[in-house]
Amino acid sequence: MRWENLTVESGSGSGRGDAALFGADAVTTRTFDSPEFRGITFHEIRARSIINRVPGASRMPFEWTVNPYRGCTHACVYCFARKTHSYLDLDTGLGFDSQIVVKVNAPELLRHQLGSRRWLGDHIAMGTNVDCYQRAEGRYRLMPGILTALRDHANPFSILTKGTLILRDLDLLVQASQVTDVGISVSVGFTDPELWRTVEPGTPAPERRLDVVRTLGEHGIGCGVLMAPVLPFLSDHPAQLRATVRAVAAAGATSVTPLVLHLRPGAREWYMAWLGHHHPHLVRRYERLYAEGAYAPKWYQRRITGLVHDLAQEYGIGPTRAGMPRRLPAPVEPEPLAPGTATPEPVQLSLL
Repeated sequence: MRWENLTVESGSGSGRGDAALFGADAVTTRTFDSPEFRGITFHEIRARSIINRVPGASRMPFEWTVNPYRGCTHACVYCFARKTHSYLDLDTGLGFDSQIVVKVNAPELLRHQLGSRRWLGDHIAMGTNVDCYQRAEGRYRLMPGILTALRDHANPFSILTKGTLILRDLDLLVQASQVTDVGISVSVGFTDPELWRTVEPGTPAPERRLDVVRTLGEHGIGCGVLMAPVLPFLSDHPAQLRATVRAVAAAGATSVTPLVLHLRPGAREWYMAWLGHHHPHLVRRYERLYAEGAYAPKWYQRRITGLVHDLAQEYGIGPTRAGMPRRLPAPVEPEPLAPGTATPEPVQLSLL
């Protein structure tokens, strides 16, 4: 395994001669004889850096991430992060699902880096590579320490997850939201139970994820839904889209944002093999749709986005867009002045 390829500068294994984030002598390999971890190997490492800069060419709307894990037991066949396992000479198929790298010192390392004079308190995104609330988090419990460090430094952050385990840390999320900006999104691409069982076999069921949305909202933490991925010819029928948006709205989501499946190298091969096994009649249609690269054609993306946005408006929710007006409370009428009381001078209000 090319552990030395995880570099401080890239955080993704560029193969250049940068100082390694951790060396082979820092790796402890474990297996656990319990049903939920049967067949899973954990590689525990002590990382040298935990806040990663997103490459400038990325389409992501954030600059910094924290990823306490590599590999993911959710085993989603379409996961775009599968390619990152090849940087470690690990398999991007079953190896990605069963060989999990755990940065066991992530909480203490994050606290140290947040306290550095060089850190400017920028937004940190989590769950954007692999899920920080995957099954392994139940054993390693890295997120409570991470959230505590972010709370104590009042550092803004966001989390994207399919994991119901996030509710374990509900109190910490509420505390953090009182001192900084906290954004939570749950990924629910579809609600079809049969499709879920084959394409996302290690995840909680879609309705359980929507329970997370509902619970967070009940505790004052608005939660959006990333409707991702929409799978061409499998979950994109108008009736399927309607069923998903209706369920998202019923859960009280603050927004719904559709994202069509994209097939990067590593994920593409694994997904197409799955498609050939479960839906062989769709293989040629996928080859034509994704003939130009990793992303579906613009016309297809626009069609799906338009349908979902129309449904969201119908059900009273919508995607979050830059520049959208915030919901403001209704203005309160001032109490009438007592007779003979002078009208007060106008005062310039502060924004903070």
